[in-house]
Amino acid sequence: MLACRGPALCTALRRAAPGGLASFHSSAPRCRAARVAVVLSGCGVYDGTEIHEASAVLVHLSRGGAEVQMYAPDVPQMHVIDHSKGQPAEAESRNVLVESARIARGKIASLAKLTTADHDAVIFPGGFGAAKNLSTFAVDGKDCKVNREVERVLKDFHKAGKPIGLCCISPVLAAKVLSGAEVTVGHEEEEGGKWPYAGTAGAIKELGAKHCVKEVTEAHVDTKNKVVTTPAFMCETALHHIFDGIGAM
Repeated sequence: MLACRGPALCTALRRAAPGGLASFHSSAPRCRAARVAVVLSGCGVYDGTEIHEASAVLVHLSRGGAEVQMYAPDVPQMHVIDHSKGQPAEAESRNVLVESARIARGKIASLAKLTTADHDAVIFPGGFGAAKNLSTFAVDGKDCKVNREVERVLKDFHKAGKPIGLCCISPVLAAKVLSGAEVTVGHEEEEGGKWPYAGTAGAIKELGAKHCVKEVTEAHVDTKNKVVTTPAFMCETALHHIFDGIGAM
């Protein structure tokens, strides 16, 4: 079970419970198994979900005893990147849901089927897919559009007072959709290449959200909006630090 004194999302789940903390307790001082939706954006860091981040999310949720269902929009990818070269594969086209199924081991549903009634929280791992397939942030920056199903999910969970977790670049989704949200993508200066995507913090501010500086092993909790974020691979660092930061989220 998710330990009640554990990660930030569990704390947010306790606060979000209609019946207060007691509704998440059994006879033992632990939360009931949370039902968590994980939204993927493809398979592979440069054109989809960052696989290490998705795996870290799933490992931490599994260790916490959560019941997990994965989703992805049934739409074409913006483009396909040859990950061995870091360049577009011009002749290829792929579907976000079909590619995400690789990470989900086939157990995935269309994002159109995701409802707040079936889940206690939703988590968006990072990867460029969040900025290319779940939104147009990679191309349009602060003027980006968000996939309508992604926007619906964010607004529905926010309205229901249920926690929303986002890591790496995906906090830009909350910044765009949820007015005045507080998020983190890490630091606001590149610091010699340690934070290569630090400019994203400025775009978040331009979107009307508040950016909070955090270390890669930390998470920021927007208690008002129940949005929990962590930098993940916005930082150039060892994999275990990414894993720990996602654990904090």
